[in-house]
Amino acid sequence: MKLDVAMLIKNPLEAAAFAAAAEREGFASVYTFEGQHDPLLPLAIAAEHTENLELMTAITVALARSPLTLAHTAYDLQLMSQGRLILGLGTQVKAHIERRYGMPWSRPAARMREFVQALQAIWSCWQTGEKLAFEGEFYRHTLMPPTFTPEPNPYGIPRVFLAGVGPLMVQVAGEVGDGYIVHPFHTRRHLSEHSLPALARGLAISGRTRAQIEVSCQIIMATGADAATIEQATAAARRQIGFYASTPAYLPVLECMDRTDIHQPLLAMSREGQWDRMGDLIDDALLHAVAAVGTPHQVAERILETRGDLVDRISLIAYGVDIALFASVGNALKALTSS
Repeated sequence: MKLDVAMLIKNPLEAAAFAAAAEREGFASVYTFEGQHDPLLPLAIAAEHTENLELMTAITVALARSPLTLAHTAYDLQLMSQGRLILGLGTQVKAHIERRYGMPWSRPAARMREFVQALQAIWSCWQTGEKLAFEGEFYRHTLMPPTFTPEPNPYGIPRVFLAGVGPLMVQVAGEVGDGYIVHPFHTRRHLSEHSLPALARGLAISGRTRAQIEVSCQIIMATGADAATIEQATAAARRQIGFYASTPAYLPVLECMDRTDIHQPLLAMSREGQWDRMGDLIDDALLHAVAAVGTPHQVAERILETRGDLVDRISLIAYGVDIALFASVGNALKALTSS
């Protein structure tokens, strides 16, 4: 099992020290997400200061971008990292795409499928010299003069992982993705009974097997070196779970737990801007179903118990930048799996 760690930095320049430390500690990758900062810029810095560490976005919001602009950035990052980029893509939700990014929203699963197909067509044009002739329902790319055509990338094209919660989006990951990113707001039951069967349906459509795709599972982790630190991290985890549970698109996870009762109160809090109070509604049962909480050893045990037999890589979502603390979870996982 590969172990990845979130690179939650505030300045892209901080990626140099964080990524180098993550590589020394034996992590398979660092990953960024599209939150308060651009997810791609830090990976350019990390590429320069590491040699073997994979560099992942989990996720970049695809529907906020043009396939061509993202194709260029990812192609260059693949070149800079010498083939270590994993381009993780997600759709976001309608309100954010329309009201935050100012972009069109419709049929997100179909749009995401076509977005990846457009990326592949653009990259194939650059790699092989074939004429660019992609004409889809949502995207059209038919012009690529030599002046704007990169040379073939000696490290090939990036791998593309797709995130999803609903069955249609997860199926798309199985159809056109090199990997599937499990959203941090999930439970073992939802993963095994809903997400993985949907992924299998997509793989069947593409003519591939489960062994031909990587499943990367994001897990909210609340750990620390002492009780006070664990308590602080746990409060942050409750708030994050509360935020996710307020989002209508993630209702299937609550439905799977028979916990839809908390959705409307949390949604009302989000509309009133009461973000800090959301964690108050997340009880211990919901907390421990979603997150891994406790000492590094307890967190490692919980990860293996609930996801270890279902996924290929664990992506830790940890608050702060204490790479040594995160590495202690990785060491505990290695010890448990080798014993």
